[in-house]
This record gives sequence, C-alpha cells and structure tokens, in this order.
Amino acid sequence: MGYWNTRGLRGSVLEQLIEKTNEKYKKKGAALAIKIPTPITPVAIDKTQSLITKAYFTKKSSVDYIGLYKGTPFCFDAKETELEYLPVGNIKPHQVEFMGDFTQNGGIAFFIVNYSPKNEFYYLPFEEIDLQSRKIYYRNLNYLVKSKNGFLIDYIEIMDKILNGMIN
Repeated sequence: MGYWNTRGLRGSVLEQLIEKTNEKYKKKGAALAIKIPTPITPVAIDKTQSLITKAYFTKKSSVDYIGLYKGTPFCFDAKETELEYLPVGNIKPHQVEFMGDFTQNGGIAFFIVNYSPKNEFYYLPFEEIDLQSRKIYYRNLNYLVKSKNGFLIDYIEIMDKILNGMIN
C-alpha cells in the first residue's frame, strides 16, 4: 500500500466541488451522498497540532461516495486527469468489482471525471467502461456535468434521466 502523504490529496479540488454539491443536495432534500473514508493506519503524528503526518493505507476502499436518490442507491468515484484522456488503469479492480456488485443489486454506479485542461466534468456510467481499452477520451463521453458557482449541479439531473428511462 502507498503512503497517504504522497497520494492522499490527488483529486482534492474535484472532491471539494463534490462535497459542496452534496451539501447543497442534502440541504434541499434532493439527495443524500456521503464520502467513504479510505482506511488508514497512522504511523507518525504531530502531537502539537494533532495532525497525522504519515500513514499507510490499511486496505483498499470501495468508491469515494455512496448515496440515495429517490429511493435508488448510487455510488460513484471521483477521477481527475490533466491528460486529454482518463487512463483505464486509474480504475482499480476492487472498484470494478464493487461497482459491478452494486449495479447487480439495483444501484446506479458511475464516475465523475474532471478533465482539468478544459475544466470540464463528465458523468461516466459504470456500464460504459471498456476495461479492455487503455484510455477513455473525454471527446467520447456523452454526459457533461455543468459547473456553476463552484457546484457540480447536474449529476442527479442525469440520474433522473436514467430513472425515467431517458438514458439506458
């Protein structure tokens, strides 16, 4: 397992936007989504600041978020890339397994992908992942998630379309 202090902040801008969005959804009563913490074991602690300075990931996490929308469970993971594509290798086997099990049990699983060179966010359904390919190009993604006032505002709008049969 890797170290928290070298990998722990990847995607933090995207996750901050998602956290704001989830807070907004909760306040409006639109949806409930929570961040699933990655299990860590602290190795070094700065006791003067009560701060973990070094830790090991103790086991693999499932996905970043789990929630409920109109009685339908959903889970998603936040991915961020500076490239013009998302390397499929960034989607880990344990995430694929979890999302597969989740969808087989009636849930919706997806990724929110930030292509930072264009400051664009995409909703990528789990079912559309081609694990045999090496790259997922942003130009091949169908569902742009609009960003407004620092909030990702569309991911439940897309889930509405799925629940209403407008998107397979």
